[in-house]
Amino acid sequence: MPEATAPLGPDVVARHGADVVARHGADFVARHGVLARGYGHRPDPEDPGAVLAMPIVLHIPKQDPPSRSALLEAAAMATIALCLDPRVGTGPAGEPGPWREPYLAWTDARIRKVSRRARGAQWRAAQEVDGITVEHRGAHARALVPGPVGALDPRISRLQIGGTDLPHDTPGDPPAGVPVLWIDAALGMTVGKAAAQVGHAAMLLAGALDVERAGAWADSGFVCAVRDADPARWRYLTERVDAGTAVAVRDAGFTEVTPGSVTVVAVPG
Repeated sequence: MPEATAPLGPDVVARHGADVVARHGADFVARHGVLARGYGHRPDPEDPGAVLAMPIVLHIPKQDPPSRSALLEAAAMATIALCLDPRVGTGPAGEPGPWREPYLAWTDARIRKVSRRARGAQWRAAQEVDGITVEHRGAHARALVPGPVGALDPRISRLQIGGTDLPHDTPGDPPAGVPVLWIDAALGMTVGKAAAQVGHAAMLLAGALDVERAGAWADSGFVCAVRDADPARWRYLTERVDAGTAVAVRDAGFTEVTPGSVTVVAVPG
């Protein structure tokens, strides 16, 4: 299961502004608390079909596909947007939102995400399944409400998991003031695997931030940057994790990477 290797240290200062409750409602604090408490409190079910996962649908058309970095950024933004959406929380009278039960069941288990690609009619059909789509720098990704892998909506289950990748691009330096999700380029992850990893990195980062700073990130639409890290930068990033000023995703190694591999380091903006 991916996990954070360290919380953010006290030198990561919150941005002060209007009260987060006034901007996002009282339940935002509770929704943020779900991310802050961590995951994996419940063991896997014996039935493999009952394992819970969040599907992430990546729009990769044949003509004019998006850049890899933009698509990964959209996937991360969609994932954290769903995790802090009011529909996973409670309403004004304490009534549960429509996505609350499946979302909490998922966050209480081993966090899994499965990325699938779609184009054309497949992509349009995916919009009918509960979730959140993000459009970012010409790329589109949709995070769906988690559920059992054996009961996946047929509009999603028919989508291909592998078989399509995107070339690594060089988008330049990350914009100032936005969180950066650094991928260990040496691992050579496919775009689907990387999308799941940056999605989890966004969750870990949001949970490690204090609620006011998480609210400020929400104000931006969860804009972030995804970049590849070369060996020298990766060494620096792991030092930041050890110092408590960044968070890391350590993967269980079910696919593509060796168990225990650190795949992504998230640095706050």
